[in-house]
Amino acid sequence: MNYRGRKNFEHGEPTLAAVLLVNLGTPEAPTTTAVRRYLAEFLADPRVIELPRLLWWLILHGVILRLRPRRSAHAYQRVWTTAGSPLLGHTRDLARALQNAVNDAPGRIEVQMAMRYGEPSIATVLRQLPPRNLRRLLVLPLYPQYSGTTTGSVFDAVASELSSWRWLPELGFINDYFQAPGYTEALAGRIAAHRAQMADDGHLLFSFHGIPERYVRNGDPYYCHCLATARRVAEHLHLASTAYSVSFQSRVGRERWLHPYTDHELARLAAAGTKNVDVICPAFAVDCLETLEEIAIGERARFLQLGGRRLSYIAALNAEPDHVSVLAALIRQHSQHWPEWSAEQTQAAVISQAESCQRQRAARPDFGTDQR
Repeated sequence: MNYRGRKNFEHGEPTLAAVLLVNLGTPEAPTTTAVRRYLAEFLADPRVIELPRLLWWLILHGVILRLRPRRSAHAYQRVWTTAGSPLLGHTRDLARALQNAVNDAPGRIEVQMAMRYGEPSIATVLRQLPPRNLRRLLVLPLYPQYSGTTTGSVFDAVASELSSWRWLPELGFINDYFQAPGYTEALAGRIAAHRAQMADDGHLLFSFHGIPERYVRNGDPYYCHCLATARRVAEHLHLASTAYSVSFQSRVGRERWLHPYTDHELARLAAAGTKNVDVICPAFAVDCLETLEEIAIGERARFLQLGGRRLSYIAALNAEPDHVSVLAALIRQHSQHWPEWSAEQTQAAVISQAESCQRQRAARPDFGTDQR
């Protein structure tokens, strides 16, 4: 195997440290063709759908990719912006804000953004870094709660790309951050600010993205992380147990997913006489199709049809200062041993490496020549 490296590499040149933010991904356009291409990559990931590959290939290509892309394209069209998909735009904004937050480091630390599915892909972004002498890499999947279907899949993609590199960077990987200092307060602050604009408080619904129940039975901690997130926020807001509930959205296929389903929970609330509901989706770091179209448009319309008076969606944390502050602190916590955080260490390391390489090359003037 030919490992990826740099020809005529100059030893001793300044190094680069990078933080890689990774979000789920998005189609390139709100068209049936683009959505089909995106879904084919997303749903082909064995981390996402754990079924025998041949059986799933037949279902995916024989049924799902024939029917779902047109419907999903219509949904994307309802929330698409001049800047592209909301998920891509908000993730870019978050990456820029985090770059500003780490610019106080004396050494070079760059914040890069990638998508697990679609573009810019993890492989595409990572391959831009070795020519700039990448030596340290911290990967931050934008999933507050860990699941093998999301965070685990990001690790697979990063590992797959790095497995072909000649010189691997020092690697850090953040598994989850729902317990990170300030995260609960950021969510609670978002809810409180939203409710301050309402005439009255509605029932608070925490709607998380779902996964098959089978994955949780087999050891995925996602369900527990979701319940812990909701409980911590509710306690911070001093909510009674009857004032909030938890549900799961965005299921695919006929297999039983985490319960209760969001549409079923909203139907239950409406049947019980609840008129006002505030919905927040803490599994999503930034707003996207699942929050803006599925909840703020689709579930709102259904709740009103069932007799509800108001369903109000509470925006994701996006690139708001409190969210940026939480993630910036997390980045610094996981990279504080990097020499880039010390001007003295950074300068000394570069000078030392450069001088060492120069001395060794001076002692071997024939280095690199053909000795056959």
